[in-house]
Amino acid sequence: MYPASFEYLAPKTLDDAIAQLDAHGDDGKVLAGGQSLIPLMKLRFAAPAVLIDINGVADLNDSITTADGGVTIGARVRHKDCERSEHLKGRYAMLGRAAPQISDPIVRNHGTVCGSLAHADPQGDWASVMLAAGAEVTIRGPGGATRTSSIDDLMTGPFMTTLEPNELITEVRIPDPGPRASGAYLKLERKIGDFATVGVAVQVSLSNGSVGRAGIALTGVGPTNMRARAAEEALAGRAPDDDAIREAARLAAEAAEPRDDVRGTAEFKRSVVRVYTERGLRQAVSEAQSGQEG
Repeated sequence: MYPASFEYLAPKTLDDAIAQLDAHGDDGKVLAGGQSLIPLMKLRFAAPAVLIDINGVADLNDSITTADGGVTIGARVRHKDCERSEHLKGRYAMLGRAAPQISDPIVRNHGTVCGSLAHADPQGDWASVMLAAGAEVTIRGPGGATRTSSIDDLMTGPFMTTLEPNELITEVRIPDPGPRASGAYLKLERKIGDFATVGVAVQVSLSNGSVGRAGIALTGVGPTNMRARAAEEALAGRAPDDDAIREAARLAAEAAEPRDDVRGTAEFKRSVVRVYTERGLRQAVSEAQSGQEG
């Protein structure tokens, strides 16, 4: 099926892009990688009157940088860029490990990290990774207005965010987890390119032999990507021994809200959450203790 007809706009500056969004309101949609939007348009599930292509916006960041105590990923950064980036190793290994698990090579070559976060698909991988990392996004609106939002606050429901129709995400910033930190993203899928049956993102920072901070977030087992807060809190301040890890894994499984579907039963998915959380924590803790580069 072909998409409904639409007007195509290609602004050259960020101010112009925001002005076009402001002028067209709900009728306008941002086109970055298009890997979520275009399939919806082909199926006529979405029929925007105007597409605003931001790929030619010169003042939108298209790089991954390390500065000011964290990593910044610009609005035009592709999944493939994250897969190849030297910045997303070591203490930021969770991000680098998640990137090659995003869909398939075509999607990774075209899709963007910020676009994925704005799309807010509960089976999307990046939102869980950013939740576990404690990331925040920078949002630009009309008149140069800029605000920041944690990933927790950004997502309000399936395919729903706090973004206004005249706003767009200009970058996502991941705070420095510290020198003794690592993470993992484990994903179960029926075949390459499929949505996650279950995904678990884990980030661990160690301090004086104990867990200073733990981030655990789940994909595909709830109405949105979700943090397993009780599991995170159970680890904080504790030595990351077998008992602590097993308890956190149990609590993560309890936090999941899976449903029976073609990918598996709720019971099966909950079991996968427990196993993947334990496996991810053991990997992250081992690497953080040894200072191993991811």
